[in-house]
Amino acid sequence: MSVTIHVGDCRDVLRTLPEAWADSIVTDPPYELGFMGKEWDSSGVAFDPETWRAALRAAKPGAHLLAFGGTRTFHRMMCAIEDAGWEIRDTLMWMYGSGFPKSKNLDGDWEGWGTALKPAWEPIILARKPLIGTVAATVLQHGTGALNIDACRVPTDDKLGGGRLNGPTDMSSTCGGPEWDRPWMHDESRRAEHAARTARKVAQAQALGRWPANVIHDGSEEVLEAFPDAPGQQCKVHGDEPTTNGFSDSVMYGGFIGRRESAEPRIESDKSAARFFYCAKATRADRDDGCDDLPLQQGGMVSNTSGQHLTQRNDGAPGPVRNNHPTVKPTNLMRWLCRLVTPRGGVVHDPFLGSGSTGRGAVAEGFSIVGIELKPEHVAIAERRIAAIQPGLPLGATA
Repeated sequence: MSVTIHVGDCRDVLRTLPEAWADSIVTDPPYELGFMGKEWDSSGVAFDPETWRAALRAAKPGAHLLAFGGTRTFHRMMCAIEDAGWEIRDTLMWMYGSGFPKSKNLDGDWEGWGTALKPAWEPIILARKPLIGTVAATVLQHGTGALNIDACRVPTDDKLGGGRLNGPTDMSSTCGGPEWDRPWMHDESRRAEHAARTARKVAQAQALGRWPANVIHDGSEEVLEAFPDAPGQQCKVHGDEPTTNGFSDSVMYGGFIGRRESAEPRIESDKSAARFFYCAKATRADRDDGCDDLPLQQGGMVSNTSGQHLTQRNDGAPGPVRNNHPTVKPTNLMRWLCRLVTPRGGVVHDPFLGSGSTGRGAVAEGFSIVGIELKPEHVAIAERRIAAIQPGLPLGATA
């Protein structure tokens, strides 16, 4: 495991590095919003296909890319990523409760009107460099191409039902009509084998947790309140009228449609549905970890997610801080993302290292990190925050 940080524009630096060395790319590029008047957030680098072509060149075949974006601008970044040759695989949703709207409130006859909604989520683009042949062939040759599902499952005390809310199972018993319509199900020995196999899958899923979803949240009260209570999602629909989506049968959580006499609510229905998704709580100590020797300086307003909103403070402007980077991601969130897309012992690349949040997540998970950062003052923060994850870890070559 090693840490290497280069200073400069990622498009220039990546031209000097070899091809196909990165096992994954996890990054938080500028949102191109002109956040707090910062020139690095209005340069257009995130919308430039050349940026993502350079990243594609550095990635191994089948390597995944995770890139944060702003809700107003991520579509342009996604198009640039796709135009560069990446395959768009999904968009994850990072939900949080720390934001407040940068809204202009009107008065007079228009009192109560404003110009912005409360920001509560940010997209994370999931893309993949084209495979060499099949997924299996790419995994065998490069260790890339697949997601580390089991390592990113969501812990649960719920009794899982074998796959409907937990991921793929043996579809031989569910495809092509009811399983008892098939002759082999009348063979007692084959029925026993099928039951044993299903039991093993259920037991394994129960031990590992729920299949990871493309929704992540911070566990804040605001977010938990936004999720409906589980009974409203899981209980069968009552009455004889068709449901709002036009079905007359019961509709349960997950879109399952069944008859009223067979549709039953799942257990532990008194808990919030937020438990179905990974929770990465942020801590205040995370921001300044390792920065004790840096001088205090005025930080201005900052964001605990990224630059499309500011963190609300009811007691005025903040005091001096040691880490004055305006957009810092929670380390636990970055750990989970690095773990999802990086093979064991792999190298994570972040072309927009910032204050080192990706580096902290990568090192905490046992991965090497190669980062590029434009601002030398941010490199000083990133070095210390990454080193604090494992004191004494050599930072390698700092260009």
